[in-house]
Amino acid sequence: MRHIAAYALLVLAGNNSPSAADVDKVVKDAGAPADSEKSKALVAALAGKEFHELVSTGMKTLSSMGSGPAAAAAPSTAAAAAAPKVEEKKPVEEDVDMGDLFGGGDDY
Repeated sequence: MRHIAAYALLVLAGNNSPSAADVDKVVKDAGAPADSEKSKALVAALAGKEFHELVSTGMKTLSSMGSGPAAAAAPSTAAAAAAPKVEEKKPVEEDVDMGDLFGGGDDY
């Protein structure tokens, strides 16, 4: 994932066809270990392709899956009706003997 992020940063910075060495340098400069084989494979897989178009296509594919935050946040009414209601238990406050924490006695 860090190699893809490095590639994306390079493209956003204006380098439309980063090399594997460029990707490795960004990853290393970020303080992470770089895997040159992953960088080479990534650069080879993206050779001749517009990164922005790949991102756009990927976003369309993800949005069609319907598993975004809105889908997860709004459960179906059938599931909500079937779910038992659980009452939240409030913790009981207890008196704690602090001993002579402040020197004891009632010297005010």
